Amino acid sequence: MKKYIATVLSLIMLFTVFIACSKNVPDTSVISNDTEISNQNNESSISESSSENNNSQTQEETVTEQIEDDKSENDTIPTIDRPANVAALIGPTGIGLTYLTSYSNFFNLELFTAPDQVTAKIINGEVDIAAVPVNLASVLYNKTKGAISVIAVNTLGVLYIVERGDSIHSIQDLAGKTIYATGQGSTPQYILEQVLANNNLTDSVTVEYIADGTELASKLVKGDIEIGLLPEPQVSVACIQSQNEVRVALSMNDLWNEKNSTSIVQGVYIVRNEYLKENPWIVSKFMEDAAASADKVVKDENAPADVVAAGILPKEPIAKRAIPNCNICFISGEEMKTIISAMLETLYNLNPSSVGGKLPDENFYYWKN
Repeated sequence: MKKYIATVLSLIMLFTVFIACSKNVPDTSVISNDTEISNQNNESSISESSSENNNSQTQEETVTEQIEDDKSENDTIPTIDRPANVAALIGPTGIGLTYLTSYSNFFNLELFTAPDQVTAKIINGEVDIAAVPVNLASVLYNKTKGAISVIAVNTLGVLYIVERGDSIHSIQDLAGKTIYATGQGSTPQYILEQVLANNNLTDSVTVEYIADGTELASKLVKGDIEIGLLPEPQVSVACIQSQNEVRVALSMNDLWNEKNSTSIVQGVYIVRNEYLKENPWIVSKFMEDAAASADKVVKDENAPADVVAAGILPKEPIAKRAIPNCNICFISGEEMKTIISAMLETLYNLNPSSVGGKLPDENFYYWKN
C-alpha cells in the first residue's frame, strides 16, 4: 500500500512539474508576429529614411546644377571697372553712333568738334575707342608706335561738288573753273587732287581753300562764289538755306569709283591696343552695337530726329537730307583692310605726311576671327 501511494505521489509531482514548465515556454506565434511587425516597422523606417535621403540628395544636386549653370552664365559676362570712353566728331563720322548708348550701359559717348581734340585724348588714354578720319588713324598709329588699331570703317565718301547755277554736269565741265574747297591738308584735298589727276584736269582747274566749311557754305548761299567742294552736312545746309539755288552738281564718290577699284574711305573706328588687350569682350560688344546703330540710322525713318537729339547734326531738315548722302556704314574684317589700305596708299602717294610718313603695317588692322 505504501508503495502504491509513493508511486501516485511521484506521478502527481511529475505532472505538476510538466504543467509548470509548459507555462514558461514562450508563445512562438506571438514572437513571430511581433518580430514581423518590428521588421516591417524597421524596413518602413529604413525605406522612409532612404527616400528622404534620396530626395535630399536630388534637391542638393538640382541646386548645385543651378549654381553651376548660373556660374557658367555669369562667367560669360565679364565685370568691367568702368564703361568704355568713346569719342566721335560732330558730323558724318559720328552719325553711325547715334544709337550706341541705347543698347547697353557699357559705353560713354562724347562728341567733339575737331579731330585734334580726339587725338590728344587717345594718346593720353582718356578715350578708349574713337571715330576719326581715316588718315588720322594712320597718323596716330605711326605717332604712337602701333598703340592703336583700326577696327571698322564707319563712313565712305561724303564729298560733293556743289554749284550755284547749272553749268556743271560732268567732270570736264570744271575745266577753266575755280573750285572753292574745304579740308586743306586732309582727305578732302587729296581726294579732289586724285579725281582731277584721274581726269587730266590738274592744270586746268584752280582750287582755292577756305578753312571753315560753314563759311564756304555761307558764301555759296550768298552768291559770293559759284562752285564749291563741300562735305555733308554742309552740302544740305547750303541747298536748304539757298532754297535750292545751290545744287549738287557732282558726287565725288561716283567720280572716284570711275577710276579707282575701291571706294573712298573717310571715317573709321580705332581702339587703343592696351584697352583692347584688357577688354576684348567690350570691344566686340562695341563692334556689334556700332554695326546695329549704323544700320538703324540708315533705315529708320525717325533717325533724323534722333541724330539731332543726340547733338550730332543741327536741325532735322538738314539731317533728313544729309543722312542718305553720308554713306554711313560698318565695314570690318578683310573688306575693311582692303579698302582702307587702298585709300591710305593713294593718300601716301599724294603726300606721305598725310598718313604719318609711312603706310601702317599688318598690325594696324584688327578684326575678330
